[in-house]
Amino acid sequence: MNTLEMLLVAWGAVTIVLLCIWIYRSTLENREEDQIFLAEAGQSMANEQRALVVKIEKLSRPIAGLALTSGTLLVVIAGYWLWQGFQSF
Repeated sequence: MNTLEMLLVAWGAVTIVLLCIWIYRSTLENREEDQIFLAEAGQSMANEQRALVVKIEKLSRPIAGLALTSGTLLVVIAGYWLWQGFQSF
């Protein structure tokens, strides 16, 4: 396995993990509701909404990191591919 293939496998793995986390976050966001609970009976629903918001906010940093990693790997792959092309030219 050469370097370009290893970079492509790494990029694919990072991108798949990124997409899975993105899909999970979007399912959490679909369950989030924009409501204000004023009565005591709605307090448990309000607590559930707060928990969802915390989960969504916790996913923001890994998504940003994985997106940055995926983009960087893609640029490195393109640069390496061009460099190999110029070397064999």
